[in-house]
Amino acid sequence: MSTREASGANDPIIESRDQLVAPMIGGEKPKSDWRIGTEHEKLVYKNEDFRAPSYDEPCGIRDMLMNLREFGWEPVEENGNVIALKGADGAVSLEPAGQLELSGAPLENLHQTCAETGRHLEQVKAIGECCGIGFLGLGMWPDKTREELPVMPKGRYEIMMQHMPKVGSLGLDMMLRTCTIQVNLDYSSEADMAQKFRVGLALQPLATALFANSPFTEGKPNGYLSYRSHIWSDTDPQRTGMLPFVFEDGFGYERWADYMLDVPMYFVFREGRYIDAAGQSFRDFLDGKLPALPGERPTESDWWDHLSTAFPEVRLKSFLEMRGADGGPWSRICALPALWVGLLYDQGALDAAWDLVKDWSMEEREQLRNDAPRLGLDAPLPGGGTMQDLGRDVLAIARQGLNARGALNSSGDNETGFLETLDEIVASGKVPARRLLDLYHGEWNGDITRAYEHSF
Repeated sequence: MSTREASGANDPIIESRDQLVAPMIGGEKPKSDWRIGTEHEKLVYKNEDFRAPSYDEPCGIRDMLMNLREFGWEPVEENGNVIALKGADGAVSLEPAGQLELSGAPLENLHQTCAETGRHLEQVKAIGECCGIGFLGLGMWPDKTREELPVMPKGRYEIMMQHMPKVGSLGLDMMLRTCTIQVNLDYSSEADMAQKFRVGLALQPLATALFANSPFTEGKPNGYLSYRSHIWSDTDPQRTGMLPFVFEDGFGYERWADYMLDVPMYFVFREGRYIDAAGQSFRDFLDGKLPALPGERPTESDWWDHLSTAFPEVRLKSFLEMRGADGGPWSRICALPALWVGLLYDQGALDAAWDLVKDWSMEEREQLRNDAPRLGLDAPLPGGGTMQDLGRDVLAIARQGLNARGALNSSGDNETGFLETLDEIVASGKVPARRLLDLYHGEWNGDITRAYEHSF
């Protein structure tokens, strides 16, 4: 989740609906300016006993962040606590239980994206060696209870943790126990955004299956391949899901703004602190009737904040976020943007991908989304076949799209090599979680601590 910094004194008050759609309109870019922004989270643990370190213990999360300054990162503070870093490679931030996230810089091609990921992992591993810290690439803690996990000193997280149990049974698990990989992509127009949104949303269950990597809860198999994905189904129904309106005629910026106005608020940021507005209405805020700030009306920064508090499978801000994948190792961090760039950044590939999914009903899309966390590539498709069949077709389209981009590295290689790890998954039909389960029932002999052998 994004890290808030103080706004300027001249932050405009929202006076018109034009200001509500301005972030989305402002995101439009010519194809030559389209960029790739990759975000990935990792679980942080102490090597000596596999526990999650607290924020302020010696060689804990705070010290880890401070030690990263030696690589040129600059601290970002909230109430005197360092809670993020800024640098040339984007931002390093903390999820609620200390999961470490890199929100990468907007880059031109996948070669740069994967190099950025490599730099980041080298840096954190170097710091980890000094502090006795390791980093685990899974979609969820394999063994930790909620109670065993620390909570980071970020004001928005305190508000969210108080609110989550009121709207779903698994929201705290989402916050404390999960990790994801995401990619942020651009669009050229409202129509381009809508087509990319629809393709991304319809195919998000495939990404969930391909990257499924969270089969354990508190040391035992949980019956899912991506329990992280399942968690979202009972987190908060008013800000999650498959969004049927995206597939309706006329979907665009205005409809997205209406959706966001109906998403309940979490907070308002004022003078360096978060004010609890959980469950309150942004529409009331526009009218100066927000109970948390009576008589005040929102600024443009308040709207930007609010745009970051919905968590559907695809999210629109001034770019599109693909949000369906579990956390994983280096190769899959590089593979996720390769999948979506191949599908969405070439018009021929985008049209071909839409042809695969355009005739599915909303009920069929919902069923696929519900099946993917449990069944992975074995999930049945509308009209016959399985997700594995869809994976073959989609990867072929993505490869065509990457070939068409013609983005070469210094060795003359294009970007299609980043799909190879997904090719292997589809060819075998065995998603990462199934391989972990095979190890658990075989070589590990039920010892979940062996999962830590899969650290970065």
